[in-house]
Amino acid sequence: MRSVILEIVRYTSALLPLTAAVLLLTGCSESPPETKPAKVASPYGPGPATSTSKNPLAKFIELAGFRLSEKGAGKLQIKFTAINHSDADLEEMQVHVRLVTTAAKPGDEPVAEFDAKIPGLGPQEEHEIVATTTTKLRLYEMPDWQFLRAEFDIISPAP
Repeated sequence: MRSVILEIVRYTSALLPLTAAVLLLTGCSESPPETKPAKVASPYGPGPATSTSKNPLAKFIELAGFRLSEKGAGKLQIKFTAINHSDADLEEMQVHVRLVTTAAKPGDEPVAEFDAKIPGLGPQEEHEIVATTTTKLRLYEMPDWQFLRAEFDIISPAP
Protein backbone atom coordinates (compact mmCIF):
# COMPACT_ATOMS: atom_id res chain seq x y z
CA MET A 1 0.00 0.00 0.00
CA ARG A 2 2.84 2.29 0.87
CA SER A 3 4.41 1.73 -2.55
CA VAL A 4 1.15 2.77 -4.24
CA ILE A 5 1.05 6.01 -2.26
CA LEU A 6 4.68 6.73 -3.15
CA GLU A 7 3.92 6.17 -6.84
CA ILE A 8 0.98 8.60 -6.67
CA VAL A 9 3.10 11.25 -4.93
CA ARG A 10 5.93 10.81 -7.46
CA TYR A 11 3.46 10.98 -10.37
CA THR A 12 1.70 14.15 -9.10
CA SER A 13 5.00 15.84 -8.25
CA ALA A 14 6.16 15.24 -11.82
CA LEU A 15 2.95 16.79 -13.20
CA LEU A 16 2.97 19.78 -10.86
CA PRO A 17 5.59 21.85 -12.79
CA LEU A 18 3.91 21.04 -16.10
CA THR A 19 0.48 22.02 -14.76
CA ALA A 20 1.89 25.26 -13.33
CA ALA A 21 3.53 26.12 -16.67
CA VAL A 22 0.30 25.54 -18.60
CA LEU A 23 -1.71 27.66 -16.16
CA LEU A 24 0.89 30.43 -16.28
CA LEU A 25 0.96 30.53 -20.07
CA THR A 26 -2.82 30.49 -20.50
CA GLY A 27 -3.29 33.14 -17.83
CA CYS A 28 -0.80 35.50 -19.47
CA SER A 29 -1.91 35.14 -23.06
CA GLU A 30 -4.14 37.80 -24.58
CA SER A 31 -7.47 36.96 -26.09
CA PRO A 32 -7.58 37.35 -29.88
CA PRO A 33 -8.94 40.68 -31.14
CA GLU A 34 -12.64 40.71 -31.92
CA THR A 35 -13.44 40.54 -35.59
CA LYS A 36 -16.52 42.18 -36.98
CA PRO A 37 -18.86 39.82 -38.82
CA ALA A 38 -18.87 40.25 -42.58
CA LYS A 39 -21.84 42.07 -44.07
CA VAL A 40 -24.34 39.61 -45.43
CA ALA A 41 -26.60 40.62 -48.29
CA SER A 42 -30.25 40.78 -47.40
CA PRO A 43 -32.18 37.75 -48.63
CA TYR A 44 -35.02 40.13 -49.45
CA GLY A 45 -33.15 42.00 -52.19
CA PRO A 46 -32.19 45.64 -52.46
CA GLY A 47 -35.56 47.07 -51.50
CA PRO A 48 -37.74 49.68 -53.17
CA ALA A 49 -36.58 52.76 -55.00
CA THR A 50 -35.01 55.47 -52.91
CA SER A 51 -35.70 59.13 -53.35
CA THR A 52 -33.07 61.82 -53.39
CA SER A 53 -35.79 64.46 -53.71
CA LYS A 54 -36.27 67.29 -51.23
CA ASN A 55 -39.96 67.25 -52.08
CA PRO A 56 -42.06 66.46 -48.97
CA LEU A 57 -44.23 64.07 -51.03
CA ALA A 58 -41.24 61.77 -51.62
CA LYS A 59 -41.67 60.05 -48.25
CA PHE A 60 -45.15 58.86 -49.28
CA ILE A 61 -44.28 57.51 -52.75
CA GLU A 62 -42.79 54.11 -53.46
CA LEU A 63 -41.67 52.99 -56.91
CA ALA A 64 -41.39 49.21 -57.17
CA GLY A 65 -41.65 46.18 -59.45
CA PHE A 66 -39.46 47.40 -62.31
CA ARG A 67 -39.81 45.22 -65.41
CA LEU A 68 -37.77 45.86 -68.55
CA SER A 69 -38.53 44.92 -72.14
CA GLU A 70 -36.97 45.88 -75.43
CA LYS A 71 -39.01 47.82 -77.96
CA GLY A 72 -36.51 47.78 -80.82
CA ALA A 73 -32.80 48.49 -80.96
CA GLY A 74 -31.87 51.15 -78.42
CA LYS A 75 -35.44 51.46 -77.05
CA LEU A 76 -36.23 50.22 -73.58
CA GLN A 77 -39.74 49.95 -72.13
CA ILE A 78 -39.93 50.11 -68.34
CA LYS A 79 -43.03 49.11 -66.39
CA PHE A 80 -43.24 49.80 -62.68
CA THR A 81 -45.73 50.47 -59.93
CA ALA A 82 -46.15 53.79 -58.12
CA ILE A 83 -47.66 53.44 -54.64
CA ASN A 84 -49.14 56.15 -52.40
CA HIS A 85 -48.50 55.19 -48.77
CA SER A 86 -50.34 58.20 -47.35
CA ASP A 87 -53.98 58.63 -46.39
CA ALA A 88 -54.28 61.71 -48.59
CA ASP A 89 -54.98 62.22 -52.27
CA LEU A 90 -51.80 63.03 -54.21
CA GLU A 91 -51.96 65.06 -57.37
CA GLU A 92 -50.31 64.07 -60.64
CA MET A 93 -46.52 64.25 -60.45
CA GLN A 94 -43.55 64.07 -62.75
CA VAL A 95 -40.55 61.99 -61.61
CA HIS A 96 -37.02 61.52 -62.91
CA VAL A 97 -35.86 57.92 -62.39
CA ARG A 98 -32.34 56.47 -62.57
CA LEU A 99 -31.96 52.68 -62.68
CA VAL A 100 -28.61 51.60 -61.24
CA THR A 101 -27.12 48.26 -60.27
CA THR A 102 -26.96 47.15 -56.65
CA ALA A 103 -23.14 47.27 -56.95
CA ALA A 104 -23.09 50.86 -58.31
CA LYS A 105 -20.94 53.38 -56.51
CA PRO A 106 -21.86 57.08 -56.24
CA GLY A 107 -21.08 58.75 -59.54
CA ASP A 108 -21.44 55.58 -61.68
CA GLU A 109 -23.52 55.90 -64.82
CA PRO A 110 -27.08 54.60 -64.49
CA VAL A 111 -28.20 51.60 -66.53
CA ALA A 112 -31.18 53.66 -67.70
CA GLU A 113 -32.54 57.11 -66.95
CA PHE A 114 -35.99 58.43 -67.79
CA ASP A 115 -38.84 60.77 -66.85
CA ALA A 116 -42.30 59.43 -66.06
CA LYS A 117 -45.70 60.90 -65.25
CA ILE A 118 -47.52 59.40 -62.26
CA PRO A 119 -51.26 60.08 -62.37
CA GLY A 120 -53.02 61.35 -59.27
CA LEU A 121 -53.09 58.69 -56.57
CA GLY A 122 -55.82 58.25 -53.98
CA PRO A 123 -55.09 57.21 -50.40
CA GLN A 124 -53.19 53.89 -50.28
CA GLU A 125 -53.60 53.55 -54.05
CA GLU A 126 -51.18 52.24 -56.67
CA HIS A 127 -50.84 52.59 -60.44
CA GLU A 128 -48.80 50.75 -63.02
CA ILE A 129 -46.70 53.16 -65.06
CA VAL A 130 -45.08 52.55 -68.46
CA ALA A 131 -42.16 54.66 -69.66
CA THR A 132 -39.84 54.42 -72.64
CA THR A 133 -36.21 55.50 -72.83
CA THR A 134 -33.15 55.02 -75.00
CA THR A 135 -30.23 52.84 -74.01
CA LYS A 136 -26.89 51.72 -75.39
CA LEU A 137 -27.38 48.26 -73.87
CA ARG A 138 -29.38 45.41 -75.33
CA LEU A 139 -31.89 43.71 -73.03
CA TYR A 140 -29.69 40.62 -72.59
CA GLU A 141 -26.87 42.93 -71.39
CA MET A 142 -29.04 44.45 -68.66
CA PRO A 143 -28.65 43.23 -65.09
CA ASP A 144 -31.36 40.89 -63.82
CA TRP A 145 -34.19 42.56 -61.92
CA GLN A 146 -32.82 41.52 -58.51
CA PHE A 147 -29.60 43.47 -59.21
CA LEU A 148 -31.40 46.69 -60.16
CA ARG A 149 -32.52 49.47 -57.87
CA ALA A 150 -34.03 52.82 -58.65
CA GLU A 151 -33.36 56.34 -57.43
CA PHE A 152 -35.91 59.03 -58.17
CA ASP A 153 -36.54 62.74 -57.84
CA ILE A 154 -39.95 64.42 -57.91
CA ILE A 155 -39.72 67.14 -60.54
CA SER A 156 -43.28 68.46 -60.19
CA PRO A 157 -45.26 69.54 -58.33
CA ALA A 158 -42.62 71.78 -56.82
CA PRO A 159 -42.31 71.67 -53.02
